[in-house]
Amino acid sequence: MPVVNPILTVVKILYIVRHAKSSWEDSELMDDERPLLRKGEKRTKKVIAFLLEKGIQVDVIKSSHAVRAFETAKIIARALKYPVENIMIDRQIYHAGSGQLLEQFFDLSDSINSLMFVGHNPTVTNFANYFIKPQIDWLPTSGIISISFFTDFWGKITEVKNKTNFVIYPKML
Repeated sequence: MPVVNPILTVVKILYIVRHAKSSWEDSELMDDERPLLRKGEKRTKKVIAFLLEKGIQVDVIKSSHAVRAFETAKIIARALKYPVENIMIDRQIYHAGSGQLLEQFFDLSDSINSLMFVGHNPTVTNFANYFIKPQIDWLPTSGIISISFFTDFWGKITEVKNKTNFVIYPKML
């Protein structure tokens, strides 16, 4: 009987999330202190249902420190059974450009296979457009983009083939 050597494809998966819809009601609040609207939470639950249907799990969640982003990250984490206390808050995500987000991968352990970023536009849209085809104009609030990279190493994601798994947002559901 011949020996079959299965070909293993190692994939790193990136989930890029735009925070849920936030409130502009209190003009006294600093931008990074704005909370989520109830409507934003409800819309996020729509995309969570999609993630759960697809069996999505993540190894690491990194979030902007802004209240609206961190609250979105917590809602998603709870639904995916990811420990909320393990969400990594990174203040740099709040003001980051696409290049600065890319720098996040250089120190990321290659033992991590899936990473979720929760951040803000225009950065999340610009960052996603670096990888996806066709590009999008604007990732709506609570939108999520999933990209697979065919590599063992996060530091190589700009050099390898990738595949857009999905672009999803509440109005699509």
